[in-house]
Amino acid sequence: MIIGVPKEIKNNENRVALTPAGVAELKKHGHKVYVQASAGESSGFNDDEYVNAGAETLPTIEDIYGIAEMIIKVKEPIASEYPLIKKDQLLFTYFHFASSEPLTHAMIERGAVCLAYETVEKSDRSLPLLVPMSEVAGRMAIQEGAKYLEKPSGGKGILLGGVPGVPPAKVLVLGGGIVGTQAAKMAAGLGARVVIMDVSLPRLRYLSDIMPPNVTTIMSNHYNISAAIAEADLVVGAVLIPGAKAPHLITRDMLKLMRPGTVVVDVAVDQGGCIETCTPTTHENPTFVIDGIVHYCVANMPGAVPYTSTLALTNATLPYALQLANKGWKKACNENEELKKGLNVANGKIVYKGVADAWGLELSEVDAIL
Repeated sequence: MIIGVPKEIKNNENRVALTPAGVAELKKHGHKVYVQASAGESSGFNDDEYVNAGAETLPTIEDIYGIAEMIIKVKEPIASEYPLIKKDQLLFTYFHFASSEPLTHAMIERGAVCLAYETVEKSDRSLPLLVPMSEVAGRMAIQEGAKYLEKPSGGKGILLGGVPGVPPAKVLVLGGGIVGTQAAKMAAGLGARVVIMDVSLPRLRYLSDIMPPNVTTIMSNHYNISAAIAEADLVVGAVLIPGAKAPHLITRDMLKLMRPGTVVVDVAVDQGGCIETCTPTTHENPTFVIDGIVHYCVANMPGAVPYTSTLALTNATLPYALQLANKGWKKACNENEELKKGLNVANGKIVYKGVADAWGLELSEVDAIL
């Protein structure tokens, strides 16, 4: 198969979808890999490393889309890329269709085969291609939240871990999945007082067992959230419903319950956000203030640490990319239920329920496509 790796062009997206080691593995299986010139530089990989691994470099993104049967990316295509996508071309990347109606319609119109990292799902309902970036984003949420709690950044002027004789900050984490767990661990490690909420009692039991003493688990509901945000200095939104829009757990009206200078970090913003007032921002302009509350809503947080993120992402995606390249997408999806669940759009039709529900569009049976 001919595989193309374009340079990411979304604002401040510094990751690349494939490392030189990934190229070498695909080459070992007989595939042709084209990498856009300088695609890996921001992640710490130069063109010579890709060439030495067996790739060929091409100068432009148009060249990559023009030659490839499968495009491997990190983030969803942006508007300038839509015209480059060919009918029946396989795109393997993060899409988050439920947060972008224009992207959804564009991929339908282009006739692309869209296999989304974020909905590849194992039998235990875990999301193997979302986990590594969720781990990065969860840890970064505390790192960024601590920074924006500083007074020059618009925050309350509170040191997350406090000092002897001075209490630490209070951190509220909404969601006990991968993002929430990593955020709570980081915040606790820095000495903050942490509350983590989830709707699953078994998950809360598990978290209670593994977390240090400065982490408290509380059942997530409107009453408890309202009480907790009134005391929180930093709120991390870490709620995920695979392939669907995140529910709004904090509404605009609830902001008045929070003290000015409180920081909210909505990691779920690429799925519509679990804080109603959050809209996607970029690393260039990461925050805005509404009703005195500092909102950090960068939709590609791991892009700020591209070396770590690129290695972690390729570790997870490469086995699936090999299956797609070796067998073709139809056979690979027929033989692997995990990959089948990754299909969101194919042959101009939506085949993933969460996407169809998000935009009120018709859902087609995935087995009919295969």
